[in-house]
Amino acid sequence: MDPKEKKVLDAMKKQGQPVRPGDIAKLTNLDGKEVSTIIKNLKKQGKIVSPKQCYYQPV
Repeated sequence: MDPKEKKVLDAMKKQGQPVRPGDIAKLTNLDGKEVSTIIKNLKKQGKIVSPKQCYYQPV
């Protein structure tokens, strides 16, 4: 797993609830577009799910 992917996933786990990409960008100090790309990749890998539109959480 890419270090940035791990950073995003860890930030999601710490929140303990579904979060928006913009919130993850603020928590990780990464660019919003980069976070969106990472989320897309993590979703393809089956590591995160979207319980409602525009919110994501770890599996």
